[in-house]
Amino acid sequence: MTSSSKAVAASHRPAPRAGRDRAATEKLILAAVGEVLARDGFAGIGINAIAKHAGVDKVLIYRYFGGLPELLKAWGVSGRFWPDVEDLLGPEPHEFLALPAPERFARFFEHFIDGLRARPLTLEILAAEVAERNELTAILEAEREAWGEEAARLLGGKEFDARPELQGIALLLIAGVQYLLLRSRKIRIFGGLNIQSDAGWDTLKASTRAMALAMFR
Repeated sequence: MTSSSKAVAASHRPAPRAGRDRAATEKLILAAVGEVLARDGFAGIGINAIAKHAGVDKVLIYRYFGGLPELLKAWGVSGRFWPDVEDLLGPEPHEFLALPAPERFARFFEHFIDGLRARPLTLEILAAEVAERNELTAILEAEREAWGEEAARLLGGKEFDARPELQGIALLLIAGVQYLLLRSRKIRIFGGLNIQSDAGWDTLKASTRAMALAMFR
């Protein structure tokens, strides 16, 4: 093929879809954030490490996200790290919110348990977060606090306003779920319960349901 015919062929070649390429690259970068955090912890994370892991030029990270704090915030709200409140409501959120308070409470925790169990990288990052405190961990903490406020509004509604102790109980349950899942990374039995098995967590879900019925009686 002559140089002129190559030029003609190139002129008829479809232009790359920048939007699609950017979306795909952003997904690669966000996936790399969690994997690098789980591997290296907060002390070892940086733009260079993320870019290398994602196989992209670090210039794209600055262009698409602005910098490391902005990137971590984007990752925190992407649903990759923490389950979205909307996801915890299930496929029919309007039906969920119309449920009686005990059923709403029980289902929310069932979905929360499933959401965290489906995110093993999140458990690794939570473990690292306990040991390493810095401005990056504060970003993820702020996102979880916002999540907690939204969850409390949807979970308890007027009941939480009238009975502040309910929010404290929900907080203890959320913390308990996280602790047991962190323990399950290394140990199988806790308090006689297999916390690495579906059956063990089904037992805990049933306990949460029983507590919900007692709380809102």
